[in-house]
Parts: sequence; structure tokens; C-alpha cells
Amino acid sequence: MASTEQPVDVEAGKVKEEAPPPPPPPPPPEAEEEAPPKVESEAPLPPPSWQVDRCVLVDGSLRLLVFVAAVAAVVVLVTSNQKVGAVKTKFNKYPALIYFVAALSVAGFYSLVTALSSFLFLFKPICPKICLLYFVFFDVVLLGMVASATGTAGAVGYIGLKGNRHVRWGKVCNIYDTFCHHLVSSVSLSLFAAVILSLLIILSLHSLFKKIPS
Repeated sequence: MASTEQPVDVEAGKVKEEAPPPPPPPPPPEAEEEAPPKVESEAPLPPPSWQVDRCVLVDGSLRLLVFVAAVAAVVVLVTSNQKVGAVKTKFNKYPALIYFVAALSVAGFYSLVTALSSFLFLFKPICPKICLLYFVFFDVVLLGMVASATGTAGAVGYIGLKGNRHVRWGKVCNIYDTFCHHLVSSVSLSLFAAVILSLLIILSLHSLFKKIPS
């Protein structure tokens, strides 16, 4: 019996020696260091673009007004033909009125192109400075054309209304009243277009001034 119990004790000792040590206890929750929260660097918010959009919208609307006024002035003057007896009068018999129609036609085409360009800038956050500079330059040139054409047409209308006794030019508006009424309406529309062009120049200069860094 003594010889049979000895190996059991040896095997039990081997089992005890081969058993892995118990894992270390986990640290207490108070010892765990909390990782600092990650602070994400927020990009600076862009400035509100509603002011720029409003300026662009006003610019495009004013240019559409110039287009409408210029086209209306041309149509009114071109349709001013009047025949009294055997004499027929029309705008193409006066070089000043031919220049008036040409200048207002250019103004209408230019205003339509620039109005479309202004409305395209509504889809962009920033209007380029070079575009504003071009607008100012060509608006000034166009204003000179429209103003000079308005002055020449107005001079023709004044002579037709009042005449000139010094050179014995008689007034004709008492005879060709329809022609003179069309001429007055056309000159008034041209004057309105010139005023709108002046406002456009001021607006473009204001927008360009805001883009200059202080």
C-alpha cells in the first residue's frame, strides 16, 4: 500500500508545479487616467455672403433696367414715322438721331451681357476684383455714349419744338406732332438709362472699395 500511494503524491506535485500563476488583479478604476478630450481645430467660419449677393442682385437688376430702357427708347424712335401731305419724316433723316439709335442699341446689348454676367456671380461666393474693374471702366464709357446721344437727340427735339429765329429755322412740332411726341418719349427713356448707369458706376465703385484690404 505504501508503494502505490507514492506516485500519486508525485503526480499531484507535478500538477501543482505545472499550473500557471494567476493573472494580476486589474487596477482600480480610480487609477486609470482619463485621456484628454480631443479638441478639433475648427476652421474659421466664412463671412456671411448675403451682403455680396444683395449687391450683385441689385447690380444685375439695374442692368436689366438699362436694357429695357434702351430697347424701349430705340423702338419708340424707330416707330416715329409720320407723313403729312407729301412729306414724310423719320429718324434716319437726322444724323443726330441715327447716332442716338446706334448708341442706345450698343447700350442695350452691353447691358444685357453684363446683367447675365452679374447674375452668374450669384452662384459664386466672391465676385472677382478684375470683373468689377471692367464693369466700372465700360460703364463710364457707355455712360458717355448714352449721355452724348441724349444731348444730341434733345437738341434736335428742342429745335423742332421751338425753332431758331437767328438762322430762320421754323418749328415743326406743330406739324409733325406724332414724331415729336415719340422723340420726347425716347429722349426721356434715354435720360433714365443714363441715370441708372450713373448708379451702377457708384455701386461698382462701392463694391470694389469694400474688397480693398484695410
